[in-house]
Amino acid sequence: MILITCVCTLYFILPAYFSNGAGLVFGGGTPVDFGKTDKNGIRWIGNGVTWRGLVGGTLIGIITGIVQGYFAPYILTNFGQYITTPIITNIPEGILIGFLLGFGALLGDAIGSFLKRRLGIGRGKPAPILDQLDFLIFALILVSFVVKLSLEFVIIAIVLTLIIHIMANTCAYLLGLKDVWY
Repeated sequence: MILITCVCTLYFILPAYFSNGAGLVFGGGTPVDFGKTDKNGIRWIGNGVTWRGLVGGTLIGIITGIVQGYFAPYILTNFGQYITTPIITNIPEGILIGFLLGFGALLGDAIGSFLKRRLGIGRGKPAPILDQLDFLIFALILVSFVVKLSLEFVIIAIVLTLIIHIMANTCAYLLGLKDVWY
């Protein structure tokens, strides 16, 4: 039962995951903070969060939601009795939930960058838990306005995200794609 719940949880939050990754792919260009600094000369967010990444990543979240909505009739017909978490059930719902999860993930990443700057943590430097969960927490907050999320769902999403984040970054480090394992 827990395996099914984990798979269902991951499936529901895919727009947040894909959006978060796509923000990096589409990134570059004008930073969201337009290079502004606070009174101490510290950037508000930094160069890592850009308008191109925000828009591109949000669109990927929406597209992911649309695809989930498209396949929902098949999934519900064949696996509906096993589904234990919220699920996107149609394309219009997929657009809304994909947007909320996708934009929420990128908003969370921007807020995480803002908090790191306020704490004096430089770009690329570790901020345990914040680095791994900022995108997920804000995605879940935004989507919770339209979907009821159980405490079990939120806990499973957090635990899975921590595990996936560590595994993915460790693999990227071992493959030489990242300079650090975190």
